Amino acid sequence: MFKRSRTPASPSQSAEQSIEMKTSSREPTVPEAAHTAGTKKHSILPTHNHNGHKITKGIAPEGESGRKGIHPLHFFKIIWSSTSDASRAVNLLWPFVPAALAVRYARKDLGVIIFALCYIAMVPCANLIGFAGQELARKLPRVWGILVETTLGSVVEIVLFMVLLSGPETNIEVIQAAILGSILATLLLCLGMCFFVGGMKRDEQKFNETISEVGSGLLLTAGLGLAVPTAFYASLVQAQPDPSPEHIIYLADRATQVSRIGSIFLLVAYAFYIWFQVRSHHSIYDAILLEDEEQDEDRHKDLRKPKLTFTECIVALAISIALVTLLAIGLVEEIPAIVEAGVSDAFVGLILVPLVEKAAEHLTAVDEAWDNQMNFALSHVLGATIQTALFNAPLVVIVGWGLNKPMDLNFEVFMIIMLLLAILVVGNFLRDQKSNYLEGVLCLIVYCIIAVAAFFYPNPDQEYGAALALHE
Repeated sequence: MFKRSRTPASPSQSAEQSIEMKTSSREPTVPEAAHTAGTKKHSILPTHNHNGHKITKGIAPEGESGRKGIHPLHFFKIIWSSTSDASRAVNLLWPFVPAALAVRYARKDLGVIIFALCYIAMVPCANLIGFAGQELARKLPRVWGILVETTLGSVVEIVLFMVLLSGPETNIEVIQAAILGSILATLLLCLGMCFFVGGMKRDEQKFNETISEVGSGLLLTAGLGLAVPTAFYASLVQAQPDPSPEHIIYLADRATQVSRIGSIFLLVAYAFYIWFQVRSHHSIYDAILLEDEEQDEDRHKDLRKPKLTFTECIVALAISIALVTLLAIGLVEEIPAIVEAGVSDAFVGLILVPLVEKAAEHLTAVDEAWDNQMNFALSHVLGATIQTALFNAPLVVIVGWGLNKPMDLNFEVFMIIMLLLAILVVGNFLRDQKSNYLEGVLCLIVYCIIAVAAFFYPNPDQEYGAALALHE
């Protein structure tokens, strides 16, 4: 309808157009004159990434390695170099892996030594799972990448739970303690390290309220869901001053039923959480993580680092998960030897097991906090905690149900109280969307106090078993 002038605009006209574009609430339309042959070349998607590697369809540019298949020399070199100084230091523990496997099959009488070797050897294997998961996450959209990385970081935990569940029923107490210990280690130890490490370089760090509010709200809900069977059982047992063994068994069976049905609801809650992140509110999370990437102080170095191919990521995950499974079996088999040596079940499940199963997540989150990527760090910390509470714990209950084992969420009252208090403390720290090293130190101190209490927590006595045998 109107012909556009091809003559260059005067300075006053350019200024008026600039002011109009800044003050207008609408998106400025692109002039037709801008659609020339020269600009059409720049409007198409780039074919190469920042390193000059050709972009493969379906692979994010930042995760493009420029290679295909498996190249053994590049594969081992990239894995050894890893992503951070802490991860590279952990790679020095790889000699413990063959040592643990050799001693386990050659000297089965050395229970405590086998437990110690398997425990140390699981750290580099878990680190490899975390690194391969991080490399795989780079090839995916940001939100999907975080979810995949968090899920792969929990593989060690799931493997340990399943190995423990396949053993004798006495392992159920260790599993219960490990579920709560995993949440406590991630919330207090890992988050405390993130606050402390990040606060050493800056006065304070800021993070988005969407991640903190949604995460803390889900944690409180998950904590309440996990506490219901314990409150159910404890209240009914205390209702009678001297309950008979049959009545205790009946109440324990009722608590198991409550746990199984409650686990189904927790899995539904986790499904809604995933949908919330990747579908309905995907754009919000994507924008938050994109802004965090731009704040990464080592981004230019990370972009230039060589990447694993998709095939190499799968191979690394397969090798590390297989090794973790073998080491987990050796670790679980020697738990009785550790208990006989004077270590309580509560300390093994609440402190020792969670430290090794969450090693990869902890290293990743702390490294991100050091690089001033607090939204990424919180996504890993809160995401791993929510997955343990809403997915891993209900999953092991459902699997135990299928195996006809009395796996439930009827925890020790001491442990569930510590969990709820930890959730409240962390939620209070996340309320102002700021963190500093003092908050990190406080979280670490609280975790150390819980560890001391777990160390002195006595193992269940045999009075109940003796009373039941006498009754029979």
